[in-house]
Amino acid sequence: MDWDALRLSLQIGLTATALAVVVGVPLAWWIARLRSGWREVASALVLVPMVLPPTVVGYYLLQAVGRRSAIGSVLEDVFGFSLVFDWTGAVLAAFVVSLPFLVRTVQAGFEATDRVYEEAARTLGRSELSIFMTVAVPLAWRSVLAGVALAFGRAIGEFGATLMVAGNVPGST
Repeated sequence: MDWDALRLSLQIGLTATALAVVVGVPLAWWIARLRSGWREVASALVLVPMVLPPTVVGYYLLQAVGRRSAIGSVLEDVFGFSLVFDWTGAVLAAFVVSLPFLVRTVQAGFEATDRVYEEAARTLGRSELSIFMTVAVPLAWRSVLAGVALAFGRAIGEFGATLMVAGNVPGST
């Protein structure tokens, strides 16, 4: 049995999930702390990749980072690097479609925690980064763990957007 496909899927899923955690947990905290009107707007924008068909997400990613786009041409000309038709494109697609699952789950955890603990840390002179790392995230750890599980499941099961962005290059994707 050939284990390369499983290894590549796990590599892509774990990398996309790690990126989703790095971007999504602070984003969820920020959204949870927004005022009411802006919170709904930010939440709706985060959900866009979840409600669009995966092939449409893949098409928009190709338009954004493909070789003929502004970002793609800079990456290729300056750095000699391309995000499309490589495993990095698969990571990008898996990241984009899994991010809403992580953000919404973690956001719910942050909204459920009592802000009095954060206020107490502020009165003791803690920085916002310190409050985030030592107060907010530990209080919402169950939501973070659930969000990681959902994001990993979505990332590893992603096919439509991944096929559009990474293609099917034997030995590479």
